[in-house]
Amino acid sequence: MSDTGDTQSRKLKLQQITFQNHAKIGEGGYGPVYKGYLDHTSVAIKVLRPDAAQGRSQFQQEVEVLCCIRHPNMVLLLGACPEYGCLVYEFMANGSLEDRLFCRGNTPPLSWQLRFRVASEIGTGLLFLHQTKPEPLVHRDLKPANILLDRNFVSKISDVGLARLVPPSVADNVTQYRMTSTAGTFCYIDPEYQQTGMLGIKSDIYSLGIMFLQILTAKPAMGLTHHVERALEKGTFAQMLDPAVPDWPIEEATHFARLSLKCAELRRKDRPDLGKVVLPELKRLRAIAEETMHRSLSTPSAARPPTFSQVSVQLVSSQN
Repeated sequence: MSDTGDTQSRKLKLQQITFQNHAKIGEGGYGPVYKGYLDHTSVAIKVLRPDAAQGRSQFQQEVEVLCCIRHPNMVLLLGACPEYGCLVYEFMANGSLEDRLFCRGNTPPLSWQLRFRVASEIGTGLLFLHQTKPEPLVHRDLKPANILLDRNFVSKISDVGLARLVPPSVADNVTQYRMTSTAGTFCYIDPEYQQTGMLGIKSDIYSLGIMFLQILTAKPAMGLTHHVERALEKGTFAQMLDPAVPDWPIEEATHFARLSLKCAELRRKDRPDLGKVVLPELKRLRAIAEETMHRSLSTPSAARPPTFSQVSVQLVSSQN
């Protein structure tokens, strides 16, 4: 179990949880995910399927990684029961970024301000992984389905079961780390890593670029870089933006799209540095979003009532 509370007591409580279909909230890479309660706290419980081929090793990897790290933009592991193949996480009330981008369950679209903030939080969490000591961590499976949103729409990176420690020299691109087999999700996998098995922290930057393009467009990942590039060349990029958001700031969205395309370059050496290039731009966009939101909220409510997404950003901003 986790490093807090009475371990044996929590194990017994977890054993008493009945996993029923109505409590199922998702399907992970190696098993279903259920909502439950532990010590009167809402939790998400990932259950390992007995027939999951790589599940046991991913289970162990996730426990090892999450037990050693704590960050506001990384999902919090509350406990684990290896005997039953269960991982217990904090419950993320707003589900995955993928579900919210595609408005599944008839949920309202995320505002552009919230999307810019989410992108900044993802970049911040990823940089934390890449700067772990003594060896950097490469996530290897970044995608909107693995970004979870809490009740205040704070985003957190999840599913680190495929994460790998790589030699520190990889951080400065002096050498690469060869994996015997590649892992990840089609359309998000670094092409160089897929072809050569050479893993580095910039493998995650490719996935990040694809995900950022989806934040802007709410379109499937397949062929997205090509479509965005063509739209930018033809001057029709505004038509690529998610039409569910009526007030996109075209100039800032275009800057974000160009940065995302650089992240998704086919050659690893052409991708920008996360800490020196990507994150400063994400923070700039977030500042613009928050300034715009504050101005909007200062307008008399009778003249301009806030939308659902604007309220969400206000709640989050009050915590920072």
